Amino acid sequence: MISTSARLLRLVSLLSARPSWTCGELAERMDVTERTVRRDVARLRDLGYDVESDPGPWGGYRLGGGGGRVPPLVLDDEEAMAVAVALREAAFSGVLGSDQAALSALLKLRQVLPRRIAGRLDEMAETLVHLPRTDEPQVGSGLLLDLATACRRAERARLSYRDREGRATTRDVDPYRLVRTRRRWYLVARDVARDEWRTFRADRVLRTRPTGEAVDLVDPPDPELLVARAVTSRPYPLSTTVRLPLPMDRALRLVPTTVGTHRADGPDATVVEIGGPDADGLAGYLLGLGTPLRVLSPQEVRLALVRRTRELLADNEDGQPQADGQPR
Repeated sequence: MISTSARLLRLVSLLSARPSWTCGELAERMDVTERTVRRDVARLRDLGYDVESDPGPWGGYRLGGGGGRVPPLVLDDEEAMAVAVALREAAFSGVLGSDQAALSALLKLRQVLPRRIAGRLDEMAETLVHLPRTDEPQVGSGLLLDLATACRRAERARLSYRDREGRATTRDVDPYRLVRTRRRWYLVARDVARDEWRTFRADRVLRTRPTGEAVDLVDPPDPELLVARAVTSRPYPLSTTVRLPLPMDRALRLVPTTVGTHRADGPDATVVEIGGPDADGLAGYLLGLGTPLRVLSPQEVRLALVRRTRELLADNEDGQPQADGQPR
């Protein structure tokens, strides 16, 4: 028999895992009687948890989202370890901009972790080394929260923004999503003045202010794809379009979105656009993929790929042994 406190923690964990449970399902998962489940639910309510119930044989229990008192956060061992590791990574990687908020939360969590979990976290910490990154601008967690709130409210916002040349501008935008890639945050929003969907680097946002004007976002884009295209369309002297005989999911594993932009060409092929310094450099990259492909354009990349393939074959033939075992 497990203790009442441990059983209550398990019950809260189950109620948090999905929208609703029947009493029988909870009893089966916790290996107790339905009467015990009903008693434990009553105890949780006494502790301040908003546990709602529906009457009848098909009714069930669920955690309510309504106001009132906020109960203490309860995590099981695996959840506590996952949160602690995530906070540690956030503190050292700068994914949330300033690391102070993540460090503060980690220290508070460390004080209430069970001794066995805290010990495992300390053992892991001794084996990890993080190199500080100073080459990427950071975004304050407060600004990220403001941008995320603007996206959630579907309300027009006014950005104080610094463009690529460092000029300060003011943009009215309809925020949609925040996307994290290449250690940077991007805001996907509709530029009101230009009437087009664009990406804005969060580290260039100086301030955001709500306008109070509600907006209805019609046919928003795929935010991940829009950012991927923006990242990969930086000024390259040359780009090539190739067809891979691979479905989209395999093509994405071979050529990530940070390198090329993808579109399906039927269920078993993908067309990818890739930028590079020159035709020879692109040909080298394509050879390194180690998969059959067809260069759709331009002709200079196609010729460079043919030339490098012939050179590679010639080198291999030169190294073939003759009948006496000596290279040719």
